[in-house]
Amino acid sequence: MRKLISASLLLAFSLAATSVLAAPSGTVFTANERGNSISQITLADGKVATIPLEISPHNVQVSADGKRLLAVGMNIHAGHHGSGQSAGELQVFDLPLGGKPSFVLPVAGHPGHVVTDRDSKLAFVTDAGNNAVQVYDLASKSQIASIKTGTYPHGLRLSPDGSTLYVANVKSDSVSVIDVPSLKETGRIAVGNAPVQVGFSADGKQAYVSLSAENALGLIDTSSRKLTGKVKVGRNPIQMYATPDGSKVFVANQGSSKQPDDRVSVVDPAVGKTIAEVKTGPGAHGVAISSDGQYVFVSNIEAGSVSVIDNRQHSVVNTYQVGAGPNGISYRD
Repeated sequence: MRKLISASLLLAFSLAATSVLAAPSGTVFTANERGNSISQITLADGKVATIPLEISPHNVQVSADGKRLLAVGMNIHAGHHGSGQSAGELQVFDLPLGGKPSFVLPVAGHPGHVVTDRDSKLAFVTDAGNNAVQVYDLASKSQIASIKTGTYPHGLRLSPDGSTLYVANVKSDSVSVIDVPSLKETGRIAVGNAPVQVGFSADGKQAYVSLSAENALGLIDTSSRKLTGKVKVGRNPIQMYATPDGSKVFVANQGSSKQPDDRVSVVDPAVGKTIAEVKTGPGAHGVAISSDGQYVFVSNIEAGSVSVIDNRQHSVVNTYQVGAGPNGISYRD
């Protein structure tokens, strides 16, 4: 009997061991707006390197091909610039990350977020100062277009098929739909109060928008371009990211500076409900996810940290200290 029990225990331990998640690999980057820096977390060894910049970066994004890191923000010496010079900048770094950007491009107004197209040839930057998305050709290192949006465009994401950009217009309660091939706005979706960022399901059939003034995540049907529902989340939701299998959306709730929220809401978009909450650090802001969907990375602006969440257990498995005020976050394999 003892042998049978021992064998059963060994089998149970063996099954448990095989179900343990592999440790996260790859690299996480944060835009440390209050620290005028970028932090790089190498997940394999846990090392954090923080690089000072000449801008206060609000957002960082790894290019689609993984070869570059793009950062946008206001130049910290803008007050000393002569008239006619842009205070906003797009800084482009080659990866692996060195100390200086490979080149810098001016942004006319107030840059918020940046993404590239699927070929990593174009960069799209939201410009809240001019109510536009500014478009840059990274090969010629020049601006090639300016696309008008709603009022105060902020977060933007590229659809999975690369054909469409969704842009959250904070002050006109809408999402601009931009056709990438023609570089034109082709529609606007009414969504609710103070949308900050958008996201997509992996199949592109659904989009998401954080409604910061409603403490809700909006659900958008991309075929009809209509809001189909809202899910209550934490206070002042900012960024969100869907898992590759489409079963969950992780939403970071920042709260306010005086009363920061420290929760990430886990939403099941199929049933339209929050199914779990994960406590991270004060001021949960940015969200990225590993390519295999096993780990979620959240920047905590008030804590100056990044939380690593186990997608299955809905628990924080590691925390890294980065630069001051981390906003944007991006992941690279």
